[in-house]
Order: sequence, then C-alpha cells, then structure tokens
Amino acid sequence: MKLIFLHGMPGVGKLTVARELARLTGYKLFHNHLTVDLLGSVFEFGTAPFIELREKIWLNVFSEAAGNSIAGIIFTFAFEPTVRESFTENVRSVVESRGGEVVFVKLICSPGELEKRLTDASRSRFGKLTSLEQFRELNAAGVFLDPGVTADRLVLDTTGLNVSEAASRIASELELPKIA
Repeated sequence: MKLIFLHGMPGVGKLTVARELARLTGYKLFHNHLTVDLLGSVFEFGTAPFIELREKIWLNVFSEAAGNSIAGIIFTFAFEPTVRESFTENVRSVVESRGGEVVFVKLICSPGELEKRLTDASRSRFGKLTSLEQFRELNAAGVFLDPGVTADRLVLDTTGLNVSEAASRIASELELPKIA
C-alpha cells in the first residue's frame, strides 16, 4: 500500500486536491476530519481521550489497509498542537512494518489565496475553520506551524493551479497509477 500523506495549512486545498487525486488514481480517500468529527461527538477536542483515540484510529486504519491489499490511501492532514510529535514517525513505522510506503506531500499557496479559500462555504459542511479572524489569531500564535518532521517528496504551490492540474502534477511527480 502507498499512503499519500497530504498535508498543509487549513484552507490550502488538501481535501479538494485529494478528491481529484483519488478519482485519478483509484486510491481511497481518508479525510482526517472523519476521525475528528467522530471523536468530537463524544470527547472535547484536545482532551486526552480525544488525542489518544484519534491517533489509534488513524494508525489502525493505515495498518489494516496496508495488510489488506488496499493499493493506496490519500490522507489529508494539518499539523496542530494536539498532534503528538511522534505521529508521523508512528505512521511511517506502522505502514512500513506491513510492507507499505508513506509519501509526504505538502501543499502550499499564497497568503492571499489561502485567506480567500478559508472563507469558502464548502468548508463549513465539514466543520472546518472558516473564520478569517480566528485563522489569523491561531496562525499568529503558531498553531499551524509545520514542525518540519516530514521528508516531503513533493511541495506543491497550488496558488495558480486548478484542482485537476494540482492532482495531475502530484500523480505524475509520484508516478502514481492513473485510472481516469
């Protein structure tokens, strides 16, 4: 199994690009908000049980997928302080121990484009951050700092790219199989 670990700031286009990449490759899409939303229905975000269960779910899904003939998964992710420093190494360890490969891809875009995307109405149905004021406060406080723990195979600036161009570039750069 190949795990495409697609990460970047909130609003950079991870889910949008991941959907198109999944369509192109046939890889499964594992949007991290699925787990966050599940656990948020029972536990307060950032509490010990929330953090523990979130990581267990993520890692168990990766492990089972790697051990069950799943060709590939695209995982969308944004670093934030409640994620353990060891998480990416744990991901790599779990996937590689089952014969899989983790490929880190970072999406970036210009600050102006990022702020424009953050307020898009499509983000609200996933409970994502949509407040520009809140984003600016959190960003200034360093909440979204990338700790630099991923050995990114690709860093892609999506500012001037449409979703098809971004997904195609990822698929080409990583030499992923294309079904569409």
